[in-house]
Amino acid sequence: MGKHYRPPGKKKEGNAARYITRSQAVKHLQVNLPLFRKLCILKGVFPREPKKKVKGNHHTYYHLKDIAFLHHEPLLETFRETRVYEKKIKKAKAKKNEERAKRLEKSKPNYKLDRLIRERYPKFLDAIRDLDDCLTMVHLFAALPALEREKIEVRRVHNCRRLSHEWQAYISRTHKLRKVFVSVKGIYYQAEVQGQKVTWLTPHALQQVLSEDIDYNVMLTYLEFNETLLAFVNCHLYHSINVKYPPILDSRLEALAADLYALSRWFAASSRALVDGQASSVSGTEQGQSQHKETSVEESELRLAQLQQQLPSNEPGALMHLVEDVAEDEEDEDTKECKKLFKNMKFFLSREVPRESLLFVIPAFGGMVSWEGDGAPYDENDEDITHQIVDRPSQTRRILSRDYVQPQWVFDSVNARIILPTEDYLVGRIPPPHLSPFVDNDAEGYVPDYAETIKRLQAAAKNQVLPLPGVGEEDMEDPQSLLAEGVIDRAEANEAAERKRKMIAHQMLYNEEIEKELRSSTSIQTTPVEKMEVGEEPLPDLQQVVEDTTSMSKVMMSRKKRGLLEAITKGKQRKKDQINLLKERKKKVEEGQKSN
Repeated sequence: MGKHYRPPGKKKEGNAARYITRSQAVKHLQVNLPLFRKLCILKGVFPREPKKKVKGNHHTYYHLKDIAFLHHEPLLETFRETRVYEKKIKKAKAKKNEERAKRLEKSKPNYKLDRLIRERYPKFLDAIRDLDDCLTMVHLFAALPALEREKIEVRRVHNCRRLSHEWQAYISRTHKLRKVFVSVKGIYYQAEVQGQKVTWLTPHALQQVLSEDIDYNVMLTYLEFNETLLAFVNCHLYHSINVKYPPILDSRLEALAADLYALSRWFAASSRALVDGQASSVSGTEQGQSQHKETSVEESELRLAQLQQQLPSNEPGALMHLVEDVAEDEEDEDTKECKKLFKNMKFFLSREVPRESLLFVIPAFGGMVSWEGDGAPYDENDEDITHQIVDRPSQTRRILSRDYVQPQWVFDSVNARIILPTEDYLVGRIPPPHLSPFVDNDAEGYVPDYAETIKRLQAAAKNQVLPLPGVGEEDMEDPQSLLAEGVIDRAEANEAAERKRKMIAHQMLYNEEIEKELRSSTSIQTTPVEKMEVGEEPLPDLQQVVEDTTSMSKVMMSRKKRGLLEAITKGKQRKKDQINLLKERKKKVEEGQKSN
């Protein structure tokens, strides 16, 4: 039987009418492939997977409505005009007409992505939910070197660095940081902004080597959109805490690569100017001088600029203004807890530690921090320093009034939300394992030893009682055992014993009433169960019954459901094997330590 062809004049139906291939879409829009990719990235149009691929499996398919959506985009006409100007500029340069080329370069049409941001994210929460990849890409390009052959400009790298520091300064000032994890790929951060969890990855401060098998044109298109999105988000967040955007930073601190500290001083100056402006407005309303409102606004802006210049660079309390301006009633419990973690602690960073990460993390949890170099708020000889972060095998010069710890102590304390003991993190010692806060140990089925230690430290910090190793919940309910262990005093043990005695009495009374009811209901006669004869077969094994039932249910399943069940079973077995492997490794390590 021959292939069925659609008669001429009849409309297409099904997938053939709803999807078109990428080559058909490019021909329909009358653009080249790089421009089509750029337009799809900016508009958020991605390929689809139809159930039936009409043109074959080797094609990329797009929905016809998405292509129609691109066809009516005003940016399409702007890109066409830009392409025409680029051809004219190329032609003028080929003819050595530099004056015409410069004139055409100035008159080349420009475009903005503000309308696309409002179109793709009608609500601010939508932008916050889609911020993970945006932050990761901006932080990546902030650490990349500028290369002309890959079209990575210096201006773009500086802009990414500025946007990333503005975001970190807001998170640090509002104490929204929740988790930190240092891995081989980089440093993972998680913050909670307006009830939404935002997770991003920042690369280590090392020399980045650019690979040649990456299409940087596609990445730069994504970066162009992400820069605009992050600028919008930063502007909205800064205005929500009554801080002017974009911030005006101290040029001297910017030259010293202390952008994050400069932003913290900008926050401090803004908060002071805001308080002064509110006080002046209240006094003005009391005196009834409404005609001086515009003058007071101008004076407050002038005072703000003066404060920015007058703040001394060695002021120890400049960073503390990050942590004292948020209204208490607007903070949730997590924010209040994070705000007080490193309170009344002063840190000093040695030159070998990751400075930018610690400058971000420590103020976000209420601490004061300085570093070795120009522009630092205080120097190493300050007597109020409580902790010095060192990442070297030994420390020759020591001051007895401070602790010399490794950077991991800061990150582990942040994840545990308590101040961990510093004995295991001292200089020259091998620190405990750096556990990921993104892993649920109870769900995974394997709890590391150090996680158990942190749980006990957390319980001790919150005055909670956890069972000791080998002690069950029944032993914890017995007041005499708690008294013997020294957990509670004798008065509390007597009260607990009295409560337990009353509960046992009530339970016995309840059991007696149940027995009386059962005896009174003997009117209903039940046939006695005959005893099992000698030659009768015994009852089947319960485990065998369960296995038979499972096998019968598998037989009744369809092939798809049976495959799904087998995949789930294999996943559970794989997880169990991984847990057993971890336990075996742990056992070998313990045996090796005992032998040594």
